[in-house]
Amino acid sequence: MYHQYREGYIEVICGCMFAGKTEELIRRINVLSYAKQKILVFKPKIDDRYSEIEIASHSGRKVPCYAIDDPEEILDKVTDDVQVVAIDEVQFFDEKIVDVCEYLADKGVRVMVAGLDKDFRGEAFGVMPELLTKGEFVTKLTAVCAKCGSPATRTQRLVDGKPASFDDPVVLVGAVDHYEPRCRHCHEVVNKPIKIKRKAKSSQ
Repeated sequence: MYHQYREGYIEVICGCMFAGKTEELIRRINVLSYAKQKILVFKPKIDDRYSEIEIASHSGRKVPCYAIDDPEEILDKVTDDVQVVAIDEVQFFDEKIVDVCEYLADKGVRVMVAGLDKDFRGEAFGVMPELLTKGEFVTKLTAVCAKCGSPATRTQRLVDGKPASFDDPVVLVGAVDHYEPRCRHCHEVVNKPIKIKRKAKSSQ
């Protein structure tokens, strides 16, 4: 028996800053645009670093988008002929974004989201863990550590050139002026709690 392929799923692109998440999202958008697919693109209004009406990669590539505050605004703009919804900087939205993505995927829409999987402290960022769990496809990108050149999976926040404190606010929109990619071993967070303490084993 022939089974027709069913559309509707969630793709998550994640990683640290400068890993190329938005670049990859824009690449996928462009590929689907060439295929004449109807695409809507969204981002949170808080992300106005490069443009208020476009998603933009650090390399300068841009795609027009809707900047929104509430995830439910996406549903107001998605019509029956929309085949793809792309969302950048998804980590800045509240938990409603997960329900919106699930709803759209269930309705047959291809949902592509990109965002930071960890905040500057190295902790899970907002809704990302749930999106990673719900998504059918996950792409995790790495950058290059600014200190040692190893694969970078974490985002280093700098305040006056020094590592930020664990107690600083999680959300601070910025780019090279506040952040750089770091590997696990070069990532520094002042006053970060130590969750596991073990006594050194005796050599005797």
